[in-house]
Amino acid sequence: MCEVGVSERGLYQGSGIGLVDDKGRVAIPNALRSTLAQNAPRPDGKDGGTIIIAVHETERCLIAYDPGYVAVLKKELDARTEMSRGPDGRIDYNIKRDLANGEAVPFDGSGRFIMPGFPRFHAGITGHAFFWGTFDYIEIWDPKTLVDTPGLPAKMISAARFHCQEKGIAL
Repeated sequence: MCEVGVSERGLYQGSGIGLVDDKGRVAIPNALRSTLAQNAPRPDGKDGGTIIIAVHETERCLIAYDPGYVAVLKKELDARTEMSRGPDGRIDYNIKRDLANGEAVPFDGSGRFIMPGFPRFHAGITGHAFFWGTFDYIEIWDPKTLVDTPGLPAKMISAARFHCQEKGIAL
């Protein structure tokens, strides 16, 4: 299997919106799909690959990343866990419990994958999913939740409104 090294990983930039069916199937927008395919190739060389879906640390959305990012995330969590060590030598076990919740799912050549049930439920994603690249990973939002969440960048909200307007989706 050809693993993409951390320094060779493509960066996730772009945004888009996808229709989510009753089973949770959705397609990764073109703007992000090629980077994901580059970062997470199938071992047999065919189109598609693996995407990991997890609940965001603080926001009511999901994060999606390629398997190569797992090592980066683990290293960060190991450092945070070590920094939590108290005078008694104990660590905060909730750091990894909270953030090591990703589930690997396959995506096909057109970027379609099935969002796992619990993460999708937690983020409130039903009919549509808004995708936003953040270099290291992709955030996936219910568009209405995103627009109603205080403190998010105005450009991100504007992008969600734009993509919804283009597709005739009422917010």
